[in-house]
Amino acid sequence: MKEFLMLFWEAKTNEMPAPEEFQEMIKEWNHWIGGIAAQGKLVGTEALDYSGKTISATGVVTDGPHAEIKEMVGGYLICKASDIDEAVKLSEGCPIFHIGGSVEVRPIMELDS
Repeated sequence: MKEFLMLFWEAKTNEMPAPEEFQEMIKEWNHWIGGIAAQGKLVGTEALDYSGKTISATGVVTDGPHAEIKEMVGGYLICKASDIDEAVKLSEGCPIFHIGGSVEVRPIMELDS
């Protein structure tokens, strides 16, 4: 089995859902992630805060993510799969799709140590 990273892209917005909507979203995410975990294919997952810093090659530090972007990464999941097609299949039913977001699936590079 190889490891793959799923990046959850969502439209950048300053609006927060109502508390009951937020709780429903959490239930959907827990159900979807639980399905991957039940298959023994979950390595780890986290949601990301909307704040951060960007450091350039010259050492300049700015607040980020940048204001001009329309989408941002809201979280990630690392899973195990036999190949990228299986990892893509695991993304089916991801709750990010309900809010018009997308999932980017990338293989994690295996480095010899």
